[in-house]
Amino acid sequence: MTLTMPARRALLYMPGDDMRKIQKAANLDIDCICMDMEDGVALNRKPQARQTIAEALQKVDFGRSERLARINPVGSGLEMDDLSEVLPFRPDGIVIPKVDRAEQIHWVSQQISMAEQEFDWPPGQIHLLVVVESALGIVNLAQIAQADERLQAIIFGAEDFASDTGAIRTPVGWEVFYARSAVVTHCAAYGLQAIDMVYVDFQDEAGLRVEALQGAQMAFSGKQIIHPNQIAPVQEAFTPSDQAIAHARRVVEAFAEYQKAGVGAFALDGKMVDAPIVKAAEKVMALARAAEKVF
Repeated sequence: MTLTMPARRALLYMPGDDMRKIQKAANLDIDCICMDMEDGVALNRKPQARQTIAEALQKVDFGRSERLARINPVGSGLEMDDLSEVLPFRPDGIVIPKVDRAEQIHWVSQQISMAEQEFDWPPGQIHLLVVVESALGIVNLAQIAQADERLQAIIFGAEDFASDTGAIRTPVGWEVFYARSAVVTHCAAYGLQAIDMVYVDFQDEAGLRVEALQGAQMAFSGKQIIHPNQIAPVQEAFTPSDQAIAHARRVVEAFAEYQKAGVGAFALDGKMVDAPIVKAAEKVMALARAAEKVF
C-alpha cells in the first residue's frame, strides 16, 4: 500500500452541518479542510452534518485542498452512521478523534477497506489522521503510531488533554508541553506528520504567530485552525523563509561537492557542517517543495 503525504501546514475545521461555511472554505486555497461531525456539531444536528458532508464531497470544488471528514469517537455509537454516509463519496481521509488505543484505528481502517472492496476502489488511497487528546493516548503513542498503514498524521488536542489531566490552560502552555513534545517525537520516530494544537483565541493574531512559530521550531508539520483569519499566519510559520531556503540550498550543494572530493565535515560561512546539519537542510528543502516555493 503506497500513500502520498500531502503538505498539511494548516488544517481548517468547518462544521459539517453548514454548507455555506464549507463552500467558503473551499475557496480559501488552504492545505486541508476538515468537515466536522464531532465537537463542532450539536447532537441533534449530527444527521444533518453527515448529509451535508456527503453532498459537499459530491458537489463542491475543493481545488487543491485535502478533503477530510472528522467522525465521532469510536465507541460513541455514532461512528458507524458517520462512516456509512460519508465514505461512499470518497473523502481523501478520515480523522478519528479521541484515540486512546490502536484498536480504534484498526476498526476504522477495516470499514474503509470494506468500502474499497464494495465500490471497487484501489486499496489504500483513503488515509487516516488521528487526534490524541488524553493522558492514555499520550501513554500509548508508540502503539498508536504503528497501528495501521493508512495512518499519516497524529493531531494533538491540547484542550481535551488539559481537561483530562486536570491541568489549567495558560498562554505559555507548559502544562501541555510534555504531551506536545511526545507527539512530535513519536511522529518523527515512525515517519508520520505531527499536527499542532488549536490556538483558541482566533482574534489574537500576535499570540497565534508566536505559538505557530514555536510549533514549527518543535518540528510539527502544521497546525489546526478554527477560523479563516488564522490561515495566513499559520501557513507563513510553517513555510521556510526565502533566506532559510537559500541557506539550505547552499548547504546541500556544498555537501554534494565536498562528498565528491572525499570530505565529510566542512566549513561554510565560518561554521562547521556535518551530517546532522545537512539532514536539517534537506528537511528545509523538502518543506519548501511541499509549499511549492522550490521545485
